[in-house]
Amino acid sequence: MKIATWNINGIKARQDNLLAWLSAESPDILCLQEIKSQDESFPRAPIEALGYHVETHGQKGFNGVALISKKAPDETCRGLPGAEDDIQSRYIEGVFSVAGGVVRVASIYLPNGNPVDSDKYPYKLAWMSRLKDHVSQQLALEEPLILAGDYNVIPRPGDCHDPDLWAGDALFLPATRDAFNTLCALGLYDAVTSTDDAAGQYTFWDYQAGAWQKNNGIRIDHMLLSCEAADRLRTTIIDKNVRGWEKPSDHVPLVAEFSFDWA
Repeated sequence: MKIATWNINGIKARQDNLLAWLSAESPDILCLQEIKSQDESFPRAPIEALGYHVETHGQKGFNGVALISKKAPDETCRGLPGAEDDIQSRYIEGVFSVAGGVVRVASIYLPNGNPVDSDKYPYKLAWMSRLKDHVSQQLALEEPLILAGDYNVIPRPGDCHDPDLWAGDALFLPATRDAFNTLCALGLYDAVTSTDDAAGQYTFWDYQAGAWQKNNGIRIDHMLLSCEAADRLRTTIIDKNVRGWEKPSDHVPLVAEFSFDWA
């Protein structure tokens, strides 16, 4: 089973790229972030024409997450529990039947947090705390759990081209990395570093200052796995070539292959 995550940076602007990638790569489940679309205006028809099922948790103009899958989920949860007054659409979770049981997959668009001297950074840290609490409960189910998405976290100095440049950014502040490490310490495994812990594996290149051409990237898109999912992990691939397409997202797909089969 091939499971992928991709911050599409606007489904309407990137629809042709998405359809081309789905046709070429045929993932079983794709987690999308930053769809920037309300549920009712999401372009389902051309995706469904490729044989996919679509679940969205959208929002007008910004944020928004989706699950695109070859089979419909048995259950779907929209929104991260813990703050009923939070109206930002940043989390969707699906439970999918596979041979021998289920796999639980979440698409996550974690807050950016910049500027750090605004209320956006406390919101980021509070959101990460809520995510930790929710994941603690999910891990107790002892199911394969895959938490995929744009975390807006640079975990290690080697995950950015210039650590000094990012030192004061919300993505790389010590408190951000501490929160990420606390989440991982629940018993989660980083899919990328579990298969290759080399530095310089980037998933994002800014549109400005020739970042793509200079390979001035950062790794902020992650796939965190419960031990039950990590045991089934085979390979991971960062599909860098997509960044060179016409009208690309500034993120590229992160793909992992697992030894699951559809039920």
